[in-house]
Amino acid sequence: MFIIANLLTAIAIILHYVLNIYMWVIVARAILSWVNPDPYNPIVKFLYQVTEPVLYQIRRTIPLPVTGIDFSPIIVFVIIIFLDNFVVKTIQEIALRLS
Repeated sequence: MFIIANLLTAIAIILHYVLNIYMWVIVARAILSWVNPDPYNPIVKFLYQVTEPVLYQIRRTIPLPVTGIDFSPIIVFVIIIFLDNFVVKTIQEIALRLS
């Protein structure tokens, strides 16, 4: 059983880091939205390609009043924090009980 416990621990750690990195990518995207970036810059293209599918789904699912402020990154932050605190910790607890 220790092999499954080690596998679950590794999955939890990787998921934690992936969620953390994605949160920083969204922070970078939000900061870029305050300025007028070059849309042909490869970094800007990458940030938009990685974040736009998730942010678009949030914007489409939860229509917010038109105020000129995009709250979808904040909603994604809340979802990421929930996933990190619930899913990752649950996987770690299961791994701990298996070992």
